[in-house]
Amino acid sequence: MIGRYPGRLRQVVEPRGLIGGFMDFLEEYKRTHTHPMNRLTHSIGIPMIVVSLGAVFINWKVGVVLFVVGWILQFIGHAFEGKPPAFFKNPVFLLVGPYWWFRKMLGI
Repeated sequence: MIGRYPGRLRQVVEPRGLIGGFMDFLEEYKRTHTHPMNRLTHSIGIPMIVVSLGAVFINWKVGVVLFVVGWILQFIGHAFEGKPPAFFKNPVFLLVGPYWWFRKMLGI
């Protein structure tokens, strides 16, 4: 399979073992999210986005507001960080963010 997928796509399709590869993404996520304000906005925005995905089926207006405000918080945080969101580089980071938040809430 090596060489079958170009560049960044290879990171998604052929990670270094499922868990090991995902942990590499988590470590990169941590390295690119170091500013305290970015971490704060992500700590609020990520759960808003995740909750919005289910809330949209119960009350679509509430779901849309949660989704939009959550993403606004993400981009505000990245303005403080001075770096673009990690998912611009690789869409896998859309899953890494919620995982990071979950681990943070558990104190891991």
